[in-house]
Amino acid sequence: MPPKFDPTAIVEVYLRVVGGEVGATSALAPKIGPLGLSPKKIGDDICKSTADWKGLKITVKLTIQNRQAQVSVVPSASSIIIKALKEPIRDRKKVKNIQHNGNITMDDIISCARTMRPRSGARDLSGTIREILGTAQSVGCTVDGSDPHDLIDQIKAGELDVPLE
Repeated sequence: MPPKFDPTAIVEVYLRVVGGEVGATSALAPKIGPLGLSPKKIGDDICKSTADWKGLKITVKLTIQNRQAQVSVVPSASSIIIKALKEPIRDRKKVKNIQHNGNITMDDIISCARTMRPRSGARDLSGTIREILGTAQSVGCTVDGSDPHDLIDQIKAGELDVPLE
């Protein structure tokens, strides 16, 4: 016989979903079915809360207590950078292998670093900024018209001033 259900227990479930789309309930069911939640209702809640991340893969955190789920978006660095590029929404089924070759500002990088600061492995904000610049290089965009790796070298050498916190 399974253990008795504890209504005060808080369970956190992390899911990777496409923003603004209702995911397959067959993928949600094994994760949240044992917790006593309806996969269809949770899918609709996720769709509502990720509406401004439309078309991007985003991590979502479900905090479940007493059979009530609260959805919160946990954005990754790459999804923040792609959102900052302000690219038009594309149909994922038709358009494949897209190149994100736009340009973003250093202010976007700093605001992204402040968002990612609690989950960063760096000691200070300049290290987090370098992490975000590395992600920008992987995405394929430029920062203020120059290559992100050149900015990383300038920050390491102390030539480029970045905020400490």
